[in-house]
Amino acid sequence: MNRTIRKVAVLGSGIMGSRIACHFANIGCDVLLLDIAPKELTEEEKAKGLSPDHPAVKNRIVQSSFDAAIKSNPAPLFSKKFAPRVKLGNFTDDMAKIKGCDWIIEVVVENLDIKKKVYEEVEKHRTPGTLITSNTSGIPIHLMAEGRSEDFQKHFAGTHFFNPPRYLRLLEIIPTAKTDPKVTEFLMHYGDLFLGKTTVLCKDTPAFIGNRVGIYGLLKVIDSMRKFDLNVDEIDRLTGPVIGRPKSATFRTSDVVGLDTLVKVANNLYAGLVNDEGREMFKLPDVVNQLEKNKWLGDKTKQGFYKKTKNAKGETEILTLDLKTLEYKPKIKVKFATLEAAKAVDNLRDRFKVLLGGTDKAGEFYRDAFFGLLQYVTNRIPEISDELFRIDDAVCGGFGWDLGPFETWDAVGLEKTLPQMEAAGYKPAAWVYDMIASGNKSFYKSEGGQKKYYDIDTKSYQSIPGRESFIILENKKESIVWKNADSRIYDLGDGVVNFAWHSKSYTLGSAVIEGMNKAIDMAEKDYRGLVIGHQGSDFSLGANLGLVFMYAIEQDYDEIDFMIKAFQQSVMRIRYSTVPVVVAPQGRTLGGGCEMTLHADIAQAAAETYIGLVEVGVGLIPGGGGTKELTKRVSDRMEEGDVELNALQNAFMTIATAKVATSAEEARELGILKPLDRVSMNRDRQLADAKEAVLELANAGYTMPQQARNIRVMGRAGQALFLAGLQGMKMGRYISEHDAKVAKWIANVMCGGDLTSPQEVSEQYLLDLEREAFLSLTGEKKTLERIQAILTGGKPLRN
Repeated sequence: MNRTIRKVAVLGSGIMGSRIACHFANIGCDVLLLDIAPKELTEEEKAKGLSPDHPAVKNRIVQSSFDAAIKSNPAPLFSKKFAPRVKLGNFTDDMAKIKGCDWIIEVVVENLDIKKKVYEEVEKHRTPGTLITSNTSGIPIHLMAEGRSEDFQKHFAGTHFFNPPRYLRLLEIIPTAKTDPKVTEFLMHYGDLFLGKTTVLCKDTPAFIGNRVGIYGLLKVIDSMRKFDLNVDEIDRLTGPVIGRPKSATFRTSDVVGLDTLVKVANNLYAGLVNDEGREMFKLPDVVNQLEKNKWLGDKTKQGFYKKTKNAKGETEILTLDLKTLEYKPKIKVKFATLEAAKAVDNLRDRFKVLLGGTDKAGEFYRDAFFGLLQYVTNRIPEISDELFRIDDAVCGGFGWDLGPFETWDAVGLEKTLPQMEAAGYKPAAWVYDMIASGNKSFYKSEGGQKKYYDIDTKSYQSIPGRESFIILENKKESIVWKNADSRIYDLGDGVVNFAWHSKSYTLGSAVIEGMNKAIDMAEKDYRGLVIGHQGSDFSLGANLGLVFMYAIEQDYDEIDFMIKAFQQSVMRIRYSTVPVVVAPQGRTLGGGCEMTLHADIAQAAAETYIGLVEVGVGLIPGGGGTKELTKRVSDRMEEGDVELNALQNAFMTIATAKVATSAEEARELGILKPLDRVSMNRDRQLADAKEAVLELANAGYTMPQQARNIRVMGRAGQALFLAGLQGMKMGRYISEHDAKVAKWIANVMCGGDLTSPQEVSEQYLLDLEREAFLSLTGEKKTLERIQAILTGGKPLRN
C-alpha cells in the first residue's frame, strides 16, 4: 500500500498533544486536534450568557491548550503562519471527523481505562486501514490494543514523542505482536524522513528504551553524588556540556521538566521492574520524596533544586538548594583539577578519557556514574532491545546526549576500562566478554563510509538499518582529500566534494577561508560540484572577533581591510563558481555563516537553522556581502515605487535589529532563504540532500551566473527617509548614539552611498561600501568595548 499522510487527528490537547499537532502542521499536514468538552461553565462564560452547548464552551479546553502552545517558548511551530493548519474540536461533536484522517494519534491522560474508552469511540468512526497510535510513555502497548478489532490491532502501535516534540529528536516506535510489520516499517521511515526524528524500534517493556535508560542514568548520577559528597552546583557543572549533554545538566533539567514527572516515572519503574537487577536504583532517595511533598517541583512551582529570587540590590539571583539542610544558598564556583585538564581538549571522545582518568573527586564521580550506567545497559540486551545501537540512539535523541553509553565506552576504551569496572563492582554482562573473546574490541566501527554496530547474535558488525543513504562525515575519514588545522575536504562520490570545518565555535578564521578557497579550486578543476557544510552543533558563529579586536587595538586597519576583502572574495566565489555550490546551514548560522548561505546557488538548510546577520550586536555591519545581498534581493524582486522602499526598509530592519530566524521557514519569511532553497527535516540526511541538489544542478547544465551590475539603489532620497526614522528612535531613546551611527552606515550601503538620484550599481560597488563602513566602525570606541565584552564573557556596554 502506498500510504500518504495528509491529515492527522490528535486526540488530547495537553502539553504533548498540542505540540505534536503543531509539529505535524510544521511539515504541511492538516491537523484535527480534539479534547473533551467541559461539563460546567466558567464564571466568565456565565457572565456572557453562554450555554453548555455553545461552541466556545465545548471547545474551551482545546482552544486554551492550543493558545498556550502557540505562545510557549521554545515555539512549537516553525512559523505562526502554520497555526491555521490545526483545526480544533471536541470529542462529543467532532469525533466523526476522524473518518477523513490518515493517522490518528491518541495523547490523552496516562490511564488505561480512559484510553480504552477513547478507542471505543475511535472504532465507531475510524476508516479501516488508517493508522492508530498512542503517545503513551509507559502503559504497555499490548494492553491498550486488547478487545479491539483485527483491523485496529493490525494498524496500532506506540509512537512515543519526547517533549518538546519539535526539538527532541527521539520517536520511539513500539509495535505489538499483532501490528502489521509494514505499519512498523512505515512509521520508522516516516518519522525519520518527514518528522525529522531518530526513530527507535522498541520492545513493549516498561518505559521502553529512552526513559528506562535515561532515568536510570539520572538516578545513578544522584547515587554517585551522594557517595562522593558532591552538591547540586558541582553535579550540574560535571554533567553538562563538558560531557556532551545539555547546559541544563541534571538538576536544572529536573526543574524544567518537573520533579513530579521524574517521581512518577521512577516510581512506576520501581513497581514494574521486579526482575531488574538494578531495580533499587529507581527507589527515590528520601530528599527527592521530601521535595515532592513540599511541592518544590521546579519551574512550575517557582522553586526546586534552584530558586530565582532578588538580592538586597533588587537584582535577580539564582539560589541553589542544599540537599542536606533543604536551605537555598548562593551558587558556588565549581573547581576540579579534572575539569581544568579537560578544558584544553575540544574533541568530546578524547575529553572523556581525561574525565574518567581524573584522580580527584570529580574523576571518582565520573568513573562510578559511568561504570554503573555501562553495566546497566549491557544487562538490558536483549530485554529492551536486541541491538545496542538502539540504546545509544534513544538516550541521545531523547535526552540530548552527544554520545550514548556504548559510544562513550568506545571513546574511553573497552579493554582498558573492564578491569576498572570489575574492581569497582560493575562487572558487565557476559556477552561483552564473548565479544572481546571473538576478537572484537569495540561496539562500533566505520567501514566503507558507514557506521556499523556489533551484533550480539551473529558476533559480527552489521550496518545500522535505515542509515544507508546518510552521509556522516565522521564515518568517512578515508575520503578526506585535503585538510589543514581547522578544515577538511571530503570526496562524497559521484563527482561531489564537501568542505567542512571544525574551528572553535566554527568561526571563520584564516585556515577556514583557506580551506574554502581550496575546496572551490578543487571542485572547479576535478569535480562536478561542491557542498559546504559539516555536522557540528552549529554552522558558524561568524568571524574571528579576537583577530578583528587585536588589529583594531593596534590600529592596523590595512590588515582588517585585507581580512574583509579576502572574505568578500571568498563568499563571492561561492556564488560565482564554474560548478554548482550548495551550502548546508544548521543550528546557529550567524554573521559570516549567514553570508555564506546567502551566496549559495541553493541552500539546503536544516529545519532547525537559527540564522541571521548579527554584526550590529558588536557595533559593526555585515561586511562579507550580507548587506549587499539583501539589497540586491530587494532590487531583484521589486519594481520602482513605494513598495520597493517598504521592502528595502524590511531588509534594513532585518540587519539593523540583528534579527535571527528561529527556523528555516522563518528565514524564508525574512528573505534570508530564497523560495527555491530547500529544507531537510532530518539533519542526518542534510548532506546527502545537499549532494543530491548539487547533482541536480550539474545534470541540468549548470552555467556560472554573471555578477550583477543592475542593482537599483535609492541614493540620498532613500537615506533621508532612513535617517529621519533613526533620528526619531534616538530622540525617543530607543537606540543609543552608537546604534544610530551603525544604522546610518547600513543605510548608506543599502541606498548606494552619496548618490544624487536612484540608479543602478554593481555588486562590487556595494561590497566596497560595506568594507568602508566596517573599517570605519572598527575604529569606534563603543565597537571595541562591545567586542571586548563578548570576548571576555561580559555584557556589551550600551549607552
